[in-house]
Amino acid sequence: MKPTRLRGNQLIRDLVKEVAISMNDIVYPLFMVEGTGIREEISSLKDQYHLSVDALEKEIPFLKEKGIKYLILFGSPNEKDAEATPAYAKDGIVQQAIRKIKSLDMGMYVITDVCLCQYKSDGHCCKFHPDGTIDLEASLELLSKVALSHAEAGADMVAPSDMMDGRIGNMRETLDENGFGHVPIMSYSAKYASNYYGPFREAANSAPAFGDRRAYQMDYANREEAMREMELDVMEGADILMVKPAMPYLDILRTGKDTFNLPMAAYQVSGEYAMLRLAVDQGIVDEKAILESLIAIKRSGADIIITYFAKEIVRLLEVYN
Repeated sequence: MKPTRLRGNQLIRDLVKEVAISMNDIVYPLFMVEGTGIREEISSLKDQYHLSVDALEKEIPFLKEKGIKYLILFGSPNEKDAEATPAYAKDGIVQQAIRKIKSLDMGMYVITDVCLCQYKSDGHCCKFHPDGTIDLEASLELLSKVALSHAEAGADMVAPSDMMDGRIGNMRETLDENGFGHVPIMSYSAKYASNYYGPFREAANSAPAFGDRRAYQMDYANREEAMREMELDVMEGADILMVKPAMPYLDILRTGKDTFNLPMAAYQVSGEYAMLRLAVDQGIVDEKAILESLIAIKRSGADIIITYFAKEIVRLLEVYN
């Protein structure tokens, strides 16, 4: 086999490059909190912030200057209860944030995380029967109620992250019946019970008060289960399938992309970000490793990448591409 002659010249390399990253691929997470004048750095997530709704007046133009066009919102209310009522309240923190963002920039695309853990006093993503088993019917009703409240507030897309069986079909029916058939659903289809979520749980104040989430999130040893979960979501009407976390599950992402005729999303989660951020800041690895990680995720099949590195990507592309 003859050696390739396509590596020597940068223009040739650019011409034949198989995968490239742009800001059209990138979604940036925002963590909304109650109060005023709040822009506080999250201690476990350097350069990521808790924001009050009024702080969006400066934050949205700032993010737009960074090339960010797509946001996913998470809420952390001051008060929680057993019924997760802050999750679907018309004046809830996420609902307020949606309306504020749209008033500032109608062109900013707003996705909302749909779950219960940040809003329930027990920190779980579902309702339980008295015997401790999951009350699926009540959970699905509540999750669909949350999704509908986000759509009514102006969300462009909803993203259920709970991993309850049947929630996509129930949510799709609820949205359609209420005039929101145009709102797509990006399903956390293969969400693993991962050890990489630690910093996020501080950011969203969503650690469970008892037990863990392995009863409804996936065992990280399982691959075929992920395909079954994706297939069910496709059948129920999901518009986009997500794998979470990203880097440790590139095989799942690739198989999903090859199997299903839907866009694939991958979430480069808080633990992935925190480790790479620390390594770059301490000079252990070059900052080009950030781009390399994103290229790997896209090369594996992601059409959408949710990442905390979004604010740096334009600069990195200009310097290193």
